[in-house]
Amino acid sequence: MDAATVAAPRAKGDVEALARLAKVDMAAVDALILERMQSDVPVIPRLAEHLVAAGGKRLRPLLTVAAARASGATDEIAAPRKLAAAVEFIHTATLLHDDIVDGSEMRRGKVAAHLIYGAASSVLVGDFLFARAFELMVETDSMRALGALAHASSVIAEGEVLQLTRAHDLNLDQATYLQIIRAKTAELFAAAAESGAVGAGADEAAVKGLRDYGMALGVAFQLADDALDYGGASEALGKNAGDDFNEGKATLPLLLAVQRTRGREDAFWERTVTKGERAPDDFRRARELIICTGAVGATLDLAGDYADQAKAALSVLPAGEWREALERLADFSVSRAA
Repeated sequence: MDAATVAAPRAKGDVEALARLAKVDMAAVDALILERMQSDVPVIPRLAEHLVAAGGKRLRPLLTVAAARASGATDEIAAPRKLAAAVEFIHTATLLHDDIVDGSEMRRGKVAAHLIYGAASSVLVGDFLFARAFELMVETDSMRALGALAHASSVIAEGEVLQLTRAHDLNLDQATYLQIIRAKTAELFAAAAESGAVGAGADEAAVKGLRDYGMALGVAFQLADDALDYGGASEALGKNAGDDFNEGKATLPLLLAVQRTRGREDAFWERTVTKGERAPDDFRRARELIICTGAVGATLDLAGDYADQAKAALSVLPAGEWREALERLADFSVSRAA
């Protein structure tokens, strides 16, 4: 049994339509990213390129330029493009730091940077990328966009610290779990969309609608990621399946399974999650319990609810290909896990 057998049927979305629409803008963003990650200190561009060049779908900067276009921008969007590059640098910096904190071995299908270059270099290059992000923001002369992304940076850090303090906590409630993923993941999606709209001079309704879209999209995306850790494959994740379990992270699929097996599997969860005493075959057993109790399906159902909220938030935008592509992106955030 896998995630596909327990998830509720849902429309398949995709990111390719949005990527095609934003092809010219994203080529400019990629050029900016390559230009601004250069340094006279050789290890900086080498380490940054190790993660940046690994690619991924660049969803967050894509969201920034798409928000600018969806809210009506038709001319060259220099400011949103710079903000998009800043968003990618913020995201990359957080990944470099997170992989050290989590002891991750794989990122975007490659060996984690800290295992190649060392933890100290990874932390410092992350700091360099944060600094480059703020240089790009300042160049746009938009205090509001700067404020949105600066606020997001602090909220992300708060979310990561909160998650760290509640790691291995089998009594973590769903409200706190959602607070964590809003902070560590969804806030940057929200700020990416908001800053793109602001940089394009959108009206207040569009700015708010796109921020709300980004927030709901980010929650849906993280919920699906957490489900994929138990119901998916390493290729879909860009990291090793089971990393969340092996790091003792109390994500929603695990928390639901703990609740649904209470009185029967308490000793197993206590040993593997709370105490961190895991045997090689424990992930297989945990995965079976999480899937068979319907915890993966329930997590994806909740992700679908947030994806629907994201699409509803776009109602303030004019109908057209950009809005439709953003709607399909919301469906993709969930359907990639099913």
